[in-house]
Amino acid sequence: MNKSYQLIIVGGGPAGLTAGLYAARSRLHTLLLEKAGFGGQITNAEDVDNFPGFPQGINGMELGDLIHKQATKYGLETALAEVKGIEVGDGRKLVRTSEGDFEAKAVIIAGGSEFAKLGVPGEAEYTGKGVSYCATCDGAFFRDQAVAVIGGGNAAVTEAIFLTKFASRVVLIHRRDHLRATKVIQEKAQANPKIEFILSSVVEAIEGDTLVRRLRLRNLKTKQQSTLDVSGVFVFVGLKPNTDYLISTVKLDDDGHIAVNQNMETSVPGIFAAGDIRRDSIKQAIAAAGDGAIAAVSAERYLEG
Repeated sequence: MNKSYQLIIVGGGPAGLTAGLYAARSRLHTLLLEKAGFGGQITNAEDVDNFPGFPQGINGMELGDLIHKQATKYGLETALAEVKGIEVGDGRKLVRTSEGDFEAKAVIIAGGSEFAKLGVPGEAEYTGKGVSYCATCDGAFFRDQAVAVIGGGNAAVTEAIFLTKFASRVVLIHRRDHLRATKVIQEKAQANPKIEFILSSVVEAIEGDTLVRRLRLRNLKTKQQSTLDVSGVFVFVGLKPNTDYLISTVKLDDDGHIAVNQNMETSVPGIFAAGDIRRDSIKQAIAAAGDGAIAAVSAERYLEG
């Protein structure tokens, strides 16, 4: 027999944990399912200085742990399991996972996103052998070596700055002729003597032997090709929502994000979505937490009928 709850939350990042906090405080019988580790993408950040309440900034891992502790303080149940699908029928939702099936009257999907891939030759082959998607996790392996960072948004530029603690040289490569990161982050990077910029260029291939040795680049304006010798490649070219298992369940936009209204309601009554996984998210931890609160309140109202 499937274990039954009033509410199941999918995802243990700021959106899911905040939803769990609100649901538990409302005394809803709630289960939160997380496939990897509690805290979400924010745990990859060395320093979070834009989350209210921490004027000196806070380590992302520490912040994720604090939110998790606060969410479970009121009796929220959590489990490590990967959700494989959600089936809807007779007013109930069957959540199929790697650890068995669970049932609930309402579901909040807050599964976040995963790092997008470049999709170039060598990327898959050298993942873990020089190609990384987490500077905080792997930066120390490249002490006194040259590395490249691919991307031009906040994540890419912030991670480039972090990598200067270890690498002898950090080359940031971006396909546009200007960075997309906020100005204060750009200014920090431009003032760092270890960081170089190659703009209007893309990576065409990642090459090496047993480890990464070089990148093949192409300038989008001049079409000129070149090589860049590096030992590490850190890829930050965007996020892909974790919604592959939801294609036939709820309405998604062209990019795979879940369509919601202002109450975080999806196209299916009783299923809500919050955080980076939803359409038009600004992909910031504080906004994801706000989404989680709205989704939990909306779910409570739904359960009350």
